Amino acid sequence: MAFMLQPLKFQGSCKSTPIVVQVLGNLVASSRGKWKGDKDQWILFSDIEELVVEGNGEINGQGSSWWEHKGSSRPTALKFKSCNNLRLSGLTHVDSAMAHIHINGCNDVTISNLRINAPESSPNTDGIDIAVSSNVIIQDCVIATGDDCIAINSGTANIRISGIDCGPGHGISIGSLGKDGEIASVEDVCVQNCNFRGTMNGARIKTWPGGSGYARRITFNGITLDNVENPIIIDQHYNNGDSDKSTDEKSSAVEVSKVVFSNFVGTSKSEYGVNFRCSARVPCTEIFMKDVKIETASSEMGQVAQGQCLNVRGGVSTLAVPGLECLALSTDMLSWGSMPEQSCMLPQQAVQPNTRPLQDPLWIYGSRGKRLGVDNVVLTSLISFGFIYVLG
Repeated sequence: MAFMLQPLKFQGSCKSTPIVVQVLGNLVASSRGKWKGDKDQWILFSDIEELVVEGNGEINGQGSSWWEHKGSSRPTALKFKSCNNLRLSGLTHVDSAMAHIHINGCNDVTISNLRINAPESSPNTDGIDIAVSSNVIIQDCVIATGDDCIAINSGTANIRISGIDCGPGHGISIGSLGKDGEIASVEDVCVQNCNFRGTMNGARIKTWPGGSGYARRITFNGITLDNVENPIIIDQHYNNGDSDKSTDEKSSAVEVSKVVFSNFVGTSKSEYGVNFRCSARVPCTEIFMKDVKIETASSEMGQVAQGQCLNVRGGVSTLAVPGLECLALSTDMLSWGSMPEQSCMLPQQAVQPNTRPLQDPLWIYGSRGKRLGVDNVVLTSLISFGFIYVLG
């Protein structure tokens, strides 16, 4: 069953917890020509503690009517703002006008078992964006979009990502950071056991010249690559998708440090498997590679990809192909007490979603045993917890 929705807001705070929303049907956004109201987002949950959003339904942003208007405002499909102890699982997200899911100002978040899909040509259709949030777990998702599968933006800490099948798309990115002189902060990020298939990038860190702050203690571990354009990339000269170091050498930069790339295997679409382009003024430091083997996809079997680096300091431990002259063979990595790889490999205790048996209504609100089901209607107006307005 499909339900056509205009922009919708769920606003806390709520006296009862947990709040459970089950999506069992297909939610379809209005096309651009019929859109009414806020263009910042389509569905918003804000200021709700212990929120659970789950189900086997689909959230369809009908983005094709928006994509040709790339320079104008386009809505994120599903946004969570200031929702602590959030659980999101099971849903399918397709064709958002812009990003599919945005997490902002949320702490203690678990996202699992999602399918996110948009055409490779769709602009800015990130799968999951995270900003100003901490203690976030994202696991076991299949993401295919026209932009980053997952983007980790400023103000984030303690992010754990695992079991992601990404492609097509732009990979899993830290950033972009430092735009318009932003003071950025990202730390304690672990990305492990992920697959990249036909993506523009694999593991990427991107920062704008002129910014400041830091991105540190970041690990990418256990990564499989299949025909990826830029398997490993750090770019401190990022400029709206372009890179031009000639105008950036004297600019300030977001400091990138304590980054580990370990256990990478697979193929690069380009001749370069590793590309480190860092700032002369604020070089990348403590960048380590371990057990990396990247071959070129288009050449003879077994031909290794090349690597290039600029203003990078760090080391290589054990096998690293391609090798980089800027990263000397080093044992420092093995004794580095605060090495992010160590914490990355520890088992993560994910909090399981507070699931309930699926039932007939499209929406089910759960609060201490009390439930209200609404079905066979078209929801077109503001819905806030405590008061429910239904039109149609």
